[in-house]
Amino acid sequence: MPEPERPQSGDHKPEGGAWWLDLRTWIRDVVISVIIAAVVIVFLYQPVKVEGTSMMPWLTDQERIFVNKFVYHFEDIQRGDIVVFWFPLDSSKSYIKRVIGLPGDVVQIDRGAVLVNGKPPGNDYVAEQYRDHMSYPAVKVEPDHYYVLGDHRNASNDSRTWGTVERKRIYGKAVFVYWPPDKFGVLR
Repeated sequence: MPEPERPQSGDHKPEGGAWWLDLRTWIRDVVISVIIAAVVIVFLYQPVKVEGTSMMPWLTDQERIFVNKFVYHFEDIQRGDIVVFWFPLDSSKSYIKRVIGLPGDVVQIDRGAVLVNGKPPGNDYVAEQYRDHMSYPAVKVEPDHYYVLGDHRNASNDSRTWGTVERKRIYGKAVFVYWPPDKFGVLR
């Protein structure tokens, strides 16, 4: 009778402890995944729920977006960026608006038409049905501050009402919609 084949080294796992090794490996993988997710959420991207209609039509009430909390450590805030910041009059609330005026700019609104340094800012994010036709006096944006407006101008509480936003209050750039699925994609 032929002799049974012997297992080669490395091919044999101890029968009694195999389940324990598998469980330890699974737990290790879960812990590493949780740590990586926590680092990403705390330092890089934060999921946020949009509340309100001030950014329609680009963002609507109850949409879920990712905010990049790290980007402004490496690049400057640009005109047209959609930023998330602590509301200047109540720092327990965060707002989301579009940057219109940069430090040193003069922003004026004449019957709903925005002028930055005497000229239209270039990109017009506001659909006709969301425009207001009010006029506001010229405001020179002070150093380290930003003039922000909602895209739904006739229903937005923004720099026209409470002034500019200090740079230190801005904590991220809205970059990506992930819910609902039909709006999935990069923000512009």
